[in-house]
Amino acid sequence: MSDDDLLFPEDAQPDSPAAQGKAEPRSHVHLKPWKILIVDDEVEVHNTTRLVLTDFTFEGAELEILSAYTGKEALEHLRQHDDIAVVLLDVVMETPHAGLDCARAIRQELNNRLVRIILRTGQPGQAPERKVIVEYDINDYKHKTELTSQRLFTTIYTAIRSYRDMRSIEKQRVGLKYIIDASASFFQERSIHTLSKGVLTQIEALFRLQNSLYMSSTGFTALAESLNAPSWNIISATGKFEECEGSTSCQSLPQDTVQKINVAIQEKSNLIADDKYIAYLPTQNKKYHILYVEKGSPDNWEELKELLEIFTTNVGIAFDNIYLNDEIIKTQSEVLFRLGEVVETRSKETAYHVVRVAEYTRILALAHGVSEQDAELFKQASPMHDIGKIGIPDSILLKPGKLTDDEFTIMKQHTTIGHSLLKTSDRRMLTTAADIAYTHHERWDGTGYPRGLKGEDIPLEGRITAVADVFDALSHERVYKKAWPMNEVLDFFHEQKGKMFDPVLVDLLLHNLDALLKVKEHYTDNIPRAL
Repeated sequence: MSDDDLLFPEDAQPDSPAAQGKAEPRSHVHLKPWKILIVDDEVEVHNTTRLVLTDFTFEGAELEILSAYTGKEALEHLRQHDDIAVVLLDVVMETPHAGLDCARAIRQELNNRLVRIILRTGQPGQAPERKVIVEYDINDYKHKTELTSQRLFTTIYTAIRSYRDMRSIEKQRVGLKYIIDASASFFQERSIHTLSKGVLTQIEALFRLQNSLYMSSTGFTALAESLNAPSWNIISATGKFEECEGSTSCQSLPQDTVQKINVAIQEKSNLIADDKYIAYLPTQNKKYHILYVEKGSPDNWEELKELLEIFTTNVGIAFDNIYLNDEIIKTQSEVLFRLGEVVETRSKETAYHVVRVAEYTRILALAHGVSEQDAELFKQASPMHDIGKIGIPDSILLKPGKLTDDEFTIMKQHTTIGHSLLKTSDRRMLTTAADIAYTHHERWDGTGYPRGLKGEDIPLEGRITAVADVFDALSHERVYKKAWPMNEVLDFFHEQKGKMFDPVLVDLLLHNLDALLKVKEHYTDNIPRAL
């Protein structure tokens, strides 16, 4: 009889009552199994262990039993499966100390601190218990002679329970770190859509969830009255709901889910229902958002709930900051547009000149490869390009005929006046506006004013605004001229390519002419302005 034959003494055979009746009832819900790795060079040990653990369940989940016959095979399994809960490890296999070498490699080479290692040996002299416990990071030590069926059951049960608790602690640690790192990046986001998309991506990655929606409060007042066709502002979505992104309704949401969302809104609280998590996120501006996510099974929601609540609380703060930042930017932009319009009205320019120039500037900036954020900045700052005209006398500003040399010298001062008005601000929008005011009359060939800058020495925002400003000025009537036909406007840009204008921007203007003309047609001077 070999040592391995003593695995299950006769007083507790696998089919005895001691080996039965202790397993939990099987769950009707399909749960991910707990993985056990048997490492032993005796085939019979594998077979008998599998037989004993046939009906084993823990928290409703069954076992998935893997087999390895050498220490090397065991390590390969552990590399391929990072969720093995327990290793039943023999000591003597391909070498007298193969099991001990494997245990050391699991902890030190694989850096796996979660798996529970149970050393089983039929030759205690090869691995004295006290020495092994002190020198190796194992979790239990069993002589094969003492492992009856019931004791094996108890050993596996307590080992998996320990693994579950260790994994939960590790998930909390990693999750909290991930939340802190992710939340820090969220506070830097400028776009509500970008932020919400990031939230969904992070939540799905962190909690292994799927199918999610991030919705704003717009339209939620009608939610309870119109369950089949609710009107929402769906900011971002993933999985099967992705088709709903950017819309005001989502037919993919079943009615019972909509009702659960209603409950969360009415109770102003988070809700867990089956495989669904609904977060109610109020904001400081008296709005609220709804985060809705699904997962494959309803287990361990309580484990995730605390992390999700921490995460979504930080997200709510980030959204508040974005709303506040948006309000500041919109206010700044509105002020700049209004000031720009006041100047243009004083000089009797066309009604929507600054609006069109702003839109042209954004189109050309994006075409040039400028980021969405900087293109928007250029658009918001460009209405101030002629703010310095407030310092030019009416006799010159409103003169219908050609200016004299002395008058033109005074007119050119509007660039330096505008720059002086804006340059001392520490707001990027205003400093950008100062640069545009200062440089939008510089020429690519260096013959412009006020400083005679040449080529790329002229800031890009100034070069772009110059093209946008002249394009609009030529194609609309001014006090001193009639509007030019579009073909003559384009001929002028062809002629001034590389002279007055950056040649790259002239090409971009021609390639994006349809988009510019749509702006021109939309903001026609025949439509009254609302000042």
